[in-house]
Amino acid sequence: MAKTEEFGEEIADFVRRVAELKSARSVPADDLGTVLDAAIFELDHVVAQLRPLYERLAAAGHLGSGVPDRDEQHLLRALFQRLPLPVALVDRESVVRRMNFAATGLTGVRAGYATGRPLTGFLLHADRVAFRSQTAAVARGEGDRSLTVHLQRDPDLPVRATLTALRPGAEPRTAVLVVLQPGTQPAGSPASPREASRAPAPDLGEATRHAARLDLADAMTTALLTAPAGDRVAVLERAAGVLHPRFADWVIADEGAARQRRTTVLGPKGAPVDDVLAQAPAACPLVVEAARGGAPMLQVRPEDPDSFGRDASGAPVLVRAQVTSLLCVPLRGRSDGPVEGVLTLFRSGARLAFSLAEAQTVDVMSRHIALAMARHASRETPGLN
Repeated sequence: MAKTEEFGEEIADFVRRVAELKSARSVPADDLGTVLDAAIFELDHVVAQLRPLYERLAAAGHLGSGVPDRDEQHLLRALFQRLPLPVALVDRESVVRRMNFAATGLTGVRAGYATGRPLTGFLLHADRVAFRSQTAAVARGEGDRSLTVHLQRDPDLPVRATLTALRPGAEPRTAVLVVLQPGTQPAGSPASPREASRAPAPDLGEATRHAARLDLADAMTTALLTAPAGDRVAVLERAAGVLHPRFADWVIADEGAARQRRTTVLGPKGAPVDDVLAQAPAACPLVVEAARGGAPMLQVRPEDPDSFGRDASGAPVLVRAQVTSLLCVPLRGRSDGPVEGVLTLFRSGARLAFSLAEAQTVDVMSRHIALAMARHASRETPGLN
């Protein structure tokens, strides 16, 4: 069993290093020699170390023959993210590995920021030692635990943290699933002076972001109402023009669902826009899944570099575009209506990741875009009024 865990760790480290080598394609030509040496070293490591270890484990019967089902993994990820209870997955050191949408709302910390940081950093100092100790005990297999903690953002509200051990997939180490359940103030208890004094204070940052989303929605409505009647491609081009670059660094529009075609790609100056435009939508798993399932997808620091396919050079689009967060939304006017197309947005570099509020705004606008496309299409066919 120990050898199997060692092999799993070696494979995971190798995959991470290969991803780094892929992202190094954009380095200057003078430095490519160093990258090539690193790639050769990794290949030698596979031949000399990983392959013999794999053969020994296979001969001993320690390796299963099943392959994880991709659709099942997507379903489990979606269930984790959409779970109404605030849930986080941490390691034995309380470092966050995953956090669902409800947990980001409770803690006030975005999932992309929380990942890789101790969950104790979001608690009051008085609760950190106890939480860290209980998490380590659960990870050691000493049973589930539960304790009351307080978040820094709302120190007067007690939060019940329930800890349980979890072994995700074939990972070698035990993780800890943390369920956070906010409590309530006792009935009739007065608000603390600190709570009363800060309640009227507005969140200026959130107010600014809310105003920006309203401006974006207004600009999108204007663009859709003034788009040429009967021209579906023009509707997509108008919508993409509103979103780029004020809202997203990349905007990719694909028309249709069963037979998709890429109509518009807008990206940063000097970016491989033509390569992405030439890509077939059917080669993009995210686009295909959105067109079939009709569900919007929000990803921060996408884990699978191939989830948006590869360009003509064979490089993953997400790696080449240096994507830090993405939104992929189907264009559907009604919940039971057909999908008119798929809209994909990328953010890259130091730009803040897409928030849940921004994703909701795009989801609303996607319905308006789909209605505009369907309305214009109906005018092309006589007798469909």
